[in-house]
Amino acid sequence: MTTPRPETLAKLTPVLTKRWLSPDAWRIGTYERLDGYAALRKALKAHPDDLIQLIKDSGLRGRGGAGFPTGLKWGFIPQGDGKPHYLVVNADEGEPGTCKDLPLMTHDPHSLVEGVIIASYAIRANRAYIYIRGEAVHAARRLRNAVQEATAKGYLGRNILGSGFDLELVVHSGAGAYICGEETALLDSLEGFRGQPRLRPPFPATHGLYASPTVVNNVGTISSVPYIVLGGAEWWKSMGTEKSAGPMIYSLSGRIANPGQYECGLGITLRELIELAGGMQPGHNLKFWTPGGSSTPLLTAEHLDVPLDFEGVAAAGSILGTTATQIFSDQDCPVYATYRWLEFYHHESCGKCTPCREGNYWMVRVYRRILAGQGTHDDLATLLDTCDNILGRSFCGLGDGATSPVTSSLKYFKQDYLDYIEGRTAPKLSEKTLVGAH
Repeated sequence: MTTPRPETLAKLTPVLTKRWLSPDAWRIGTYERLDGYAALRKALKAHPDDLIQLIKDSGLRGRGGAGFPTGLKWGFIPQGDGKPHYLVVNADEGEPGTCKDLPLMTHDPHSLVEGVIIASYAIRANRAYIYIRGEAVHAARRLRNAVQEATAKGYLGRNILGSGFDLELVVHSGAGAYICGEETALLDSLEGFRGQPRLRPPFPATHGLYASPTVVNNVGTISSVPYIVLGGAEWWKSMGTEKSAGPMIYSLSGRIANPGQYECGLGITLRELIELAGGMQPGHNLKFWTPGGSSTPLLTAEHLDVPLDFEGVAAAGSILGTTATQIFSDQDCPVYATYRWLEFYHHESCGKCTPCREGNYWMVRVYRRILAGQGTHDDLATLLDTCDNILGRSFCGLGDGATSPVTSSLKYFKQDYLDYIEGRTAPKLSEKTLVGAH
């Protein structure tokens, strides 16, 4: 294990993670002693439009993967329309490799609750929902306790802190469907329907939950709001890069000495993150990695110094996504890793659209053939053709994301595929996995 250099350690920027190691960090008493709900008191004295402008000025972009400007999204909500407005927090964290929202909700739930209250006040919403993944039982319990504590202290409910603003916050546990991480499928699930993506337009900003104006934001996005209200837009922009402002929680997993959450300013490189994590595991050399979860195109050791911000990763041919940085070494197989990811997308496809439903089904079977030593050279062309028929043609981003590891692994590691097909690599799967695969 290597010790990070002081200049690399200085890149750690604990903002959202600053309370995680405090004793009883999830309790309201601890939260209030560490600036908790001070931002809410400040926000309630401001005009809602000024808060929206503050978030625009800060350059805060969505932390859920797409990176859409948050203030712009809030500004899309029509005002004076006579309809109820809703804020929905997407806490359905299900992207393989992604694990930044779960510890945030577990260790510091009040930062999310406070962010919800401020955001709801800004968009004039009197009802808000946190839609949390069904398997996240402990985090959901912590969130519900935080809502009860905040209500008892007058931070939630009627006439919050004497401001005249009312807000009811509901923590809703889903049933563990990955598709409900797509915002419109999440809204359908909240309404009691099967979670499937909606046709857009109309967009949630005008026709969201119960056909009313709705903002859907990620946990990390909303949890950032209190810090921006207290610190100001310029302070927030002092971290990160010009177009990708603020800190980001990077989830490091895989062949490194110390996997975990590392909060740094946007624009840090993988080389620096690996150094912060104590280096690669002994005997392992970096081969490939995901910058933002399994639905982002793979990158290689050649991309160690790519700035991990929205623009830098895009220029390298991938997507920053959820900053789920999964690190694989020369002892890992990119063909097998892609197969396992595809199995996930095939299983989690809602089946609403043909490209995703059929494309992932058949690609899984092609991979099984290749990994069982029965693949052909034509299989590689079939995979690329199938991806071409899924990308941009599926109903939502699930289908598009499923093609990313396939096309990128073929781009960088075609020889690994050929080694299976031409018999130089021993089969990784047995023939019994091929039942029904032809």
